[in-house]
Amino acid sequence: MAENTEVIVIGGGYAGVMAANRLTQRDDVTVTLINARPDFVERIRLHQLAGGTHEAVNDYRKVLGERVRLVVDTVTRIDATGRGVQLASGDTVGYDYLIYAVGSGSADPGVPGAAEVAHPLATFEEAQRLRSVLDATPATAPVTVVGAGPTGIETAAELAEAGRTVTLTCGGLLGPYLHPNGRRSVAERLARLGVTVLQGPGAKVVEVTGDTVRLGDGRELSSEVTIWTAGFGVPDLAARSGLSTDTLGRLLTDETLTSVDDERIVAAGDSAAPSDMPFRMSCQAAGPLGAHAADTVLSRISSKRPAPIDLGFAGQCISLGRRAGIFQFAHKDDTAKRLHLGGRTGAKVKELVCKHTIKQLVNEARKPGSHTWAKGEQGRRLLRAQRRETAATPQQSA
Repeated sequence: MAENTEVIVIGGGYAGVMAANRLTQRDDVTVTLINARPDFVERIRLHQLAGGTHEAVNDYRKVLGERVRLVVDTVTRIDATGRGVQLASGDTVGYDYLIYAVGSGSADPGVPGAAEVAHPLATFEEAQRLRSVLDATPATAPVTVVGAGPTGIETAAELAEAGRTVTLTCGGLLGPYLHPNGRRSVAERLARLGVTVLQGPGAKVVEVTGDTVRLGDGRELSSEVTIWTAGFGVPDLAARSGLSTDTLGRLLTDETLTSVDDERIVAAGDSAAPSDMPFRMSCQAAGPLGAHAADTVLSRISSKRPAPIDLGFAGQCISLGRRAGIFQFAHKDDTAKRLHLGGRTGAKVKELVCKHTIKQLVNEARKPGSHTWAKGEQGRRLLRAQRRETAATPQQSA
């Protein structure tokens, strides 16, 4: 009788679910997915949950393969030597291989008052709390959204379209990923929705109080609800478990996504840092990284050499309320092109992407190993070359 291989996947987001489903290609592999929540969270819809236009959850039975065992619990420590994980419930679960897909969450704002007063929006629970706060706040109350990225833009647009008075503070460029043409399109849409956009170094938030947001140039904004979307962090599980991480706390891996400390541990999604050069945190990267992590484990089980990750990007989708959006086309190395789709077409593409992301997980559950993605190895080679050049360049002393 063939020996059975036990694989644990920590984290039930886009990367974790994709990895778990793909692992079921082999009948002699038992897959256990450990996640803190009993439902799958559509993270790219959390701004809609906060705005009351979507619940942002799906039943795991819809997206998980039948052979994947779901354990609703939290991993508190990974014992790499003993090949086991300790759970908050007190149980210990052993493994032959482990896929680390714990995702990302809110980062420490590092601004006086922000952690105590502002409302983050990186997790399901945070979005639920924000929705309750907004429901209890008069529609005329001023709202400030802090953050220039997709989450900040989407949240500001969602709330403004619902009739809220919204100020978006960027502290830099609005939508820094976007091509200038796309940035203008976003700015025009936000202006039509009545969003006040404050950009530049002077608009950087330096303090938050219960009813005020203070900016670097001395301006004070009246703000009854302040929403913090600037920056993401990752859980410290890897570091607490004695595994090597990058400066943000992502698990350090080689290009096959294998931990630099232990070939039995493979990372995927936002919590992975291949060659200390992580991909952009996104569901666009999470699915392929989850699939590749599973492929790496399956290769090792078959005593084959795992392949390096090869991932190309298509662009960035941002919703601008329910009736408009933007799809910013990108080169495979994840840099923006001049071309973008905006307006109602952009909104339709964004919604299609949200639905297709779920469909990809469902398809992989039904037919493990079927998921494919755009390749972009040239981009990784360029990144490695840039890193070598940077390391070889003498540093000028102050």
